[in-house]
Amino acid sequence: MDRALAALTANGRTKTEAVRYALLHAYRDEVIRQAREDSERLAADPDDRAEMLAIQRFLGLLD
Repeated sequence: MDRALAALTANGRTKTEAVRYALLHAYRDEVIRQAREDSERLAADPDDRAEMLAIQRFLGLLD
């Protein structure tokens, strides 16, 4: 942790800024991981894909 914090503050960030930066990037990585898993699951199961499209149409996200 000390090494990571030192690396994230080396460019002049404060510790608070470094923690915010790390937290946002960890969150982004988690969202991307979940989206990747969801897309793989949807690609593998046509029923899930059909349900996803129906929900998007219901929400007005598709024409």
